[in-house]
Amino acid sequence: MKDFVEELKWRGMIHDQMPGVVDYLKEGMGTAYVGIDPTADSLHIGHLVSVMMLKHFQVCGHKPIVVMGGATGMIGDPSGKSEERNLLDEETLRHNQESIKEQLKSFLDFDSSETNAALMTNNYDWMKDFSFLSFIRDVGKHLTVNYMMAKDSVKKRLSGEANEGMSFTEFTYQLVQGYDFLHLYQNYNCRLQMGGSDQWGNITTGTELIRRKTGGSAFALTCPLITKADGGKFGKTETGNIWLDPAKTSPYAFYQFWLNTSDEDAEKYIKIFTLLDQETIEKLTARHREEPHMRLLQKSLAEELTIMVHSEEEYNSAVEASQILFGKGTADTLQKLSESMFLSIFEGVPLEEISRAQLEAGIPVLEFASDIAKAFTSRGEARRMVKDNGLSINKEKVGEDLIIGTQHLLNNRYILVQKGKKNFYIVRVA
Repeated sequence: MKDFVEELKWRGMIHDQMPGVVDYLKEGMGTAYVGIDPTADSLHIGHLVSVMMLKHFQVCGHKPIVVMGGATGMIGDPSGKSEERNLLDEETLRHNQESIKEQLKSFLDFDSSETNAALMTNNYDWMKDFSFLSFIRDVGKHLTVNYMMAKDSVKKRLSGEANEGMSFTEFTYQLVQGYDFLHLYQNYNCRLQMGGSDQWGNITTGTELIRRKTGGSAFALTCPLITKADGGKFGKTETGNIWLDPAKTSPYAFYQFWLNTSDEDAEKYIKIFTLLDQETIEKLTARHREEPHMRLLQKSLAEELTIMVHSEEEYNSAVEASQILFGKGTADTLQKLSESMFLSIFEGVPLEEISRAQLEAGIPVLEFASDIAKAFTSRGEARRMVKDNGLSINKEKVGEDLIIGTQHLLNNRYILVQKGKKNFYIVRVA
């Protein structure tokens, strides 16, 4: 078996670990879990670090467990939060869990006949029958308030600028998560919990609960919270999170996110978010530093992740779509794009509408480009651009005698006007 801890070390994926983790994993197949609160019906790339930890754990011959927080998702984790979350109902949580499980199948093998097949559990299943009295008697009595108050997640909230404190509900979160670890320890022989560095307090509450209640030993291992070199929040764009669900973030936009990372971030991300081995990554990094304009790291990162999360077909489509924007795409490439991919590529491009009846009558290209698409301030400007071979309709250069009609529609609805190399306009049939 590969050494899991050493694998994470060279990838820069260890922030902290309790003594004994290495020895535990040397005993044979270990079992570890990561918790995911199903507060949305899709994972976003902020979840990928802990998911990749589980992936490496399984690749190294160990058994990964995903705990969907059906119960903890109803409470809301105070770690890193300045205010209390909205509580979700059971029906919403169940829907979110099923959607997330489908996404996790791209990373973890749940169906293997091997002993280290991944396991999906839901803490609502073992928490739903707990009475309040039973919980505070069987779990709460084992940890002191002093111990719980000493956690950073609690101290930060209690001393926050807003001075709103925290509810008893959120205060008990670490107890509920701690009980998850105890339940998995007792029922699945799980002795390691992993997560982001902001989870250290919650995870060690679990190890302490196991020690006090059973006398056994369990361990914690955390990864760093991923940041961007420019100080911006990882995974956030102007339009919000980068989701794994193609309906929330298109495969093209997903591909573009990784393609547009900085050189410094790409060197870090290629280790964390791909399965490429150390030798391959070191060679790629060396070549990238020699020829940074080739963006080899970014291209490899975008390829590996788009294929892993979506598919090779979606990756190839994203590459072809990218070429359209940067001058290499052809009319044939444009014609093959789905409507969702087309709209994703040209998101934010000026858009005008026209009736189908107008288009069926036929419109001279100069009138169409200036009056309809509003790519030019006048037909005279459009004529000069045509003479300089600078006007394209659907990626094909045009002459001033062209008549635009329904035969030019893409997806039976759109026409793409391009002025020069970088200026795009869309006309849509209303």
